[in-house]
Amino acid sequence: MKYKHIFFDLDHTLWDFDRNSSESLEEIFHTLTLQNHGITSMEDFIQCFLKVNLSLWDMFDRGQIHHTYIRQNRFRLVFEDLGIQCPENHEEIGELYLNTLPDKKHLLEGALDLLNYAVATGYRMHIITNGFNEIQARKLAGSQIGHFFENVITFETASAKKPDPKIFEFALNAAQASPEECIMVGDNWIADIMGAKQIGIDTVYLNPAGLQFDEKPTYDIRRLEELLLIL
Repeated sequence: MKYKHIFFDLDHTLWDFDRNSSESLEEIFHTLTLQNHGITSMEDFIQCFLKVNLSLWDMFDRGQIHHTYIRQNRFRLVFEDLGIQCPENHEEIGELYLNTLPDKKHLLEGALDLLNYAVATGYRMHIITNGFNEIQARKLAGSQIGHFFENVITFETASAKKPDPKIFEFALNAAQASPEECIMVGDNWIADIMGAKQIGIDTVYLNPAGLQFDEKPTYDIRRLEELLLIL
């Protein structure tokens, strides 16, 4: 084996964030009767949330905003984007979302087969995520994949977030590994790929849309099952 350690991102890489979010938002739409607040289409509500949330996390990865801003403002921004007056309880909607989302169980297609293959082959696996300790732990428990990973490195445990080299150095230290023994698998070009690359860790870019950048990852894949050909 060329590598001994695999570092995985969690959301959008193993854990199906969009599907789990959509399921959570559908429940919230009905529980809070959001159609009474002027949202005529549940589908528009979900798609708008996914767009706004993705933009906010991109700003977070670039160091432009803090986690707290996302938590407190994303539903306000969704209502604004939909052109609807924002209800006063938009932060309560955000809290309900955070209480609902982490217990969803859907993984990306091929994720479980990949993890089973990797552990059977002898790889040591770890998570590096910009999420919160409690929420990421609930996601791993709910989807029943927590036992695959020796370490779950979050921005809280490392006091740094991807793409900061400090979180990758923290992860290497936790795994007692050198960069050349490791490979990073993630869907986020800035946080996962450029972050790992800058300290000499090979990268697998999960890139279903086929995006192109000036620099190249070590490997570029469209689906998780393609990783089986690399490992």
